[in-house]
Amino acid sequence: MARLTLRNVKKRFKETEVLHGIDLEIRDREFVVFVGPSGCGKSTLLRLIAGLDPITEGSFHLNERMMNDVAPSKRGIAMVFQSYALYPHMDVYENMAFGVRLMGLPKEEIESRISEAARMLKMEELLKRKPRELSGGQRQRVAIGRALVRKPEVFLLDEPLSNLDAALRSEVRLEIAKLHREIGGTMIYVTHDQIEAMTLADKIVVMNNGRVEQVGSPRQLFEKPANSFVGTFIGSPKMTLVDVSRSGNRLGIADGGSVPLDELPDKTPHLKLGVRPDALTVKREAEDGFTASVVYTEYLGDDSYVYARLADGTLVAIRTHPNDIFEPDEAVRINLNGSPVHFFDAESGQRLEPSAVAAH
Repeated sequence: MARLTLRNVKKRFKETEVLHGIDLEIRDREFVVFVGPSGCGKSTLLRLIAGLDPITEGSFHLNERMMNDVAPSKRGIAMVFQSYALYPHMDVYENMAFGVRLMGLPKEEIESRISEAARMLKMEELLKRKPRELSGGQRQRVAIGRALVRKPEVFLLDEPLSNLDAALRSEVRLEIAKLHREIGGTMIYVTHDQIEAMTLADKIVVMNNGRVEQVGSPRQLFEKPANSFVGTFIGSPKMTLVDVSRSGNRLGIADGGSVPLDELPDKTPHLKLGVRPDALTVKREAEDGFTASVVYTEYLGDDSYVYARLADGTLVAIRTHPNDIFEPDEAVRINLNGSPVHFFDAESGQRLEPSAVAAH
């Protein structure tokens, strides 16, 4: 059992505060992903949990025990680093055995744990190889196995796939998901890749500038982002924010047309409209819609995306049929297709909930 609680956790390096009061609850056996842009504080927060850096202010509890002053080796936490951090002069077996030997375990128990970890990670044939004889994906599996043999209460993974190519990232991501199901431990995973976050997490913690913007399941964050930052960070291609003005039940942009909507936020003349590629259509001729000019098209086989620039300069992505052909600089109209859209306050960026309006 491993339940983590962070209360008003702050971190300062000299005079610079990089974490501004983090409050977070992580339940037993959850797979939690910290996601956000580079420099948002996600890896710093992970290091505080691991005990590698001291907490400046606030508290961290593991199973209701205060851990602020507990040494990293005594926390029951294992960490997998981005850089693998393997001992180059040791073979895979010795790399995996090193940490558990320091725990004082008997030889039979160490061998049993290594054998079990090697089976889970499909690397039995690698045990006598040195790190230099392994591929990047194999080295990452060894780093995960080294953490696994310690049988910790909590696994911390700091951007473990960032050094791998796209195919290997997909492969190792599946192995990590399977490993979590098999061992049932509490895992905290740090990444800047929102696709990794969406596919792995039970719960995502979106961070920005040392603060938590939103905590929720992948579906909650995608369908109901708390603010425009979360809306544009989660999803690929990302959500487009369009500055619009309201007149009755219509939303328009200056010199660029308008679209009707049956539901809009109350008493908000100026707001940002958040639209994902699936919520838009692009046509050469239409009565309604925003006027736009095609910039380029991405053909991805099963899907195709048209990127077009609106009259106010905003670049929008529209999902289209692969057989639809649009030329650069072609004049088009962009409209809504009835799929969900999002509304945000133009100043604060906070989510606004719509309600039914009468047509004008």
